[in-house]
Amino acid sequence: MDDSFCYDVKAQNPRPRCILFANRVLKLWLFFFVFICLLLVLSNGEETTNANKLIKIGAIIDIHSRTGREEKTALDIAVQSFNSNDSNNHNLSLHIQDSGRNPLLAATVARKLIKEQEVEVIIGLETWEEAVVVGDIGSRAQVPVLSFAAPAITLPLATARWPFLVRMANEDSKQMKCIAAIIGLFNWKRVIVIYEDDAFGSESGKLALLTEALQDVGSEVEFRLVLPPFSSVTNPNVAVHEELKKLQKKQSRVFVVLHSSFSMTIHLFEEAKKSGLMGKDSAWIVTETISSYLDSFNSSVISSMEGTLGIKTYYSEDTSLYKKFYTNFLTTFRNKYHEEDNSQPGINALRAYDSIGIITQAMEKVKNDGKSPKKLLKKILSSNFTGASGEVCFEEGQLSYDPILRIVNVVGKRYKELDFWLPGIGFSRNPGVKNETGYVGEISQDLGGRVNWPGDSKLVPKGWAMPTDEKPLIIGVLGYHLPYHFDPHNGTYDELVNKVYNKTYDAAVGDIMILADRADHVEFTQPYAESGLSMIVPAKSEDSAWIFVKPFTIEMWLVTAAILIYTMFIVWVLEHQSNPEFRGPWNHQIGTALWFAFSSLFFAHREKVYSNLTRMVVVVWLFVVLVLNSSYTASLTSMLTVKRLGPNVTDIELLKRANLKIGCDGDSFVRTYLEKVLNFKSYNIENVSSEYKYEGEFKSHRIAAAFLELPYGKVFFSHYCKQFTTSTPTYRFGGLGFVST
Repeated sequence: MDDSFCYDVKAQNPRPRCILFANRVLKLWLFFFVFICLLLVLSNGEETTNANKLIKIGAIIDIHSRTGREEKTALDIAVQSFNSNDSNNHNLSLHIQDSGRNPLLAATVARKLIKEQEVEVIIGLETWEEAVVVGDIGSRAQVPVLSFAAPAITLPLATARWPFLVRMANEDSKQMKCIAAIIGLFNWKRVIVIYEDDAFGSESGKLALLTEALQDVGSEVEFRLVLPPFSSVTNPNVAVHEELKKLQKKQSRVFVVLHSSFSMTIHLFEEAKKSGLMGKDSAWIVTETISSYLDSFNSSVISSMEGTLGIKTYYSEDTSLYKKFYTNFLTTFRNKYHEEDNSQPGINALRAYDSIGIITQAMEKVKNDGKSPKKLLKKILSSNFTGASGEVCFEEGQLSYDPILRIVNVVGKRYKELDFWLPGIGFSRNPGVKNETGYVGEISQDLGGRVNWPGDSKLVPKGWAMPTDEKPLIIGVLGYHLPYHFDPHNGTYDELVNKVYNKTYDAAVGDIMILADRADHVEFTQPYAESGLSMIVPAKSEDSAWIFVKPFTIEMWLVTAAILIYTMFIVWVLEHQSNPEFRGPWNHQIGTALWFAFSSLFFAHREKVYSNLTRMVVVVWLFVVLVLNSSYTASLTSMLTVKRLGPNVTDIELLKRANLKIGCDGDSFVRTYLEKVLNFKSYNIENVSSEYKYEGEFKSHRIAAAFLELPYGKVFFSHYCKQFTTSTPTYRFGGLGFVST
């Protein structure tokens, strides 16, 4: 027998033992091979699954600007908050690129984000020029683009030209209407528009909207000053100064700044203040582009903008979402940017935060339908929720709701909020509410009483400057030779008339009152304006602590009390025998009956009545009560709503009897008229040189009343209508006219 072969004694068919061992080794290797392949498959599947759970988002912002810093902070907060939520089945990967607000650079980094990072959506883009070029790239690559900018005027074919561009902003038409409403409110007829030029002419749309809105309020653009791009000038101070010199020749002093870069805005207002264009007769209004810089300007720049009015988009600070975001933003922003004095988020920061919510919600909706760029875009456009920035809902690729605007006023080191501006309503003391028909809010009629104007003035600026040598008045005369010379007169009106009478002047032009004694010596033209004399006194409110009794007269109160007692007596007579609630001691019966009748005034009686006759009496009494309640409520509401003012001094004779001081213009005829016609004592008459000084004279109690000519009285009341009133009929005169011999 050969020893090289071994047999299995238990097997029926004996096999060599070496063959059995080889088979077992082969099976073991096969098992390890299958196990390793399975691990590789599972590993690849897990990597594929993890890859599907990662959403790549690209952001293109100007990270060196204040707005860009706010947006970056808000995006980081939103992404970190989402990724830290264990209930989410996917994570966000944020890739931020800097554009420096340069459209060409924005296009370059957009291609890089799409090709190299393979982002599924792009957000950011603070200017419309950036949004256009990136929107075109995104449409060709089928990558949705969420822009924080929109064109001034909605383009009719914007959706067709850039189908993947979603504009998370509003057009400028409402903002221009708000500015025009401010101009119309103060009756400024001409304005000067200022904006910084760029290579794309982007401000032409805003200018067209403002021009159209001004026509609706009876105003017009007198001049437009186009500043050179800040990057193209070597000495900004000199360049801006030379441009502002052009405005010295213009009569209008109402300036509207449509657009300016951060650096150009600083030089613009500093040079405007040095040039005297920020004086008491001037008014400055800036759009939201400029207002967004207020949070990052230092105190020196803010000081040069003192009195400027600005427009900002309103957002509610009372929602729980905003409060949570605000707390995180405040902490994060302060830690990252210590050099910033203010840490308040702007509207772009809130929109950046909400943009992450838009994307994640859209991704959640498409995960079951099969993800594709078009489906993702469709879900983004169907977003409908209330975010930190307000209502998020799109129509035709743009935010569908009209924004509520805030009017702010630069005061001190910061700015204060004045009124709101509601689309379709106008100025309002509160942001109002929105219903099916539009916004509803408390309408406000003016801003003037609460505005700090340039030059730290409380008076509304005239909005125009007197003619200068550079801009003289141009007067047309007849075609024949008529040499003339204007000579300024600095004396009284009587002296001016006497100079015409004694041939010093051939004629006199001005607001000269036509009086009988003057007409005896000179000739007057036909009056070009009415004239008169009115007494102005401080107003006092007629409201008091007892106003709740004023809706009814004394007689009405007595009749009501009599009917109440009569009803009480009838109810007691009909009920006290059968109704246990009206029985008992006499004081209990009278108290119950009186309480039953009195509580019926408020429909709060609880005592039961048993008699049908009593029920009839009660029905009649309740009807009377209904009428009384309705009348009382309506009258009291009217008294509380409409502020009633009455004069402190009601009679001229009272002024004379009490020897009270009065004020007037000492250079006009008024002082003589008060002495000779109205018989006031000379020592009780104070000369007040300007209508703007009367308020101080009243507050210091130096005068108890003022006598103003009618035109000046109207100007005075336009400023102080809530503090003063006219108490006596106006004394009429011949009007205002020109004088000749």
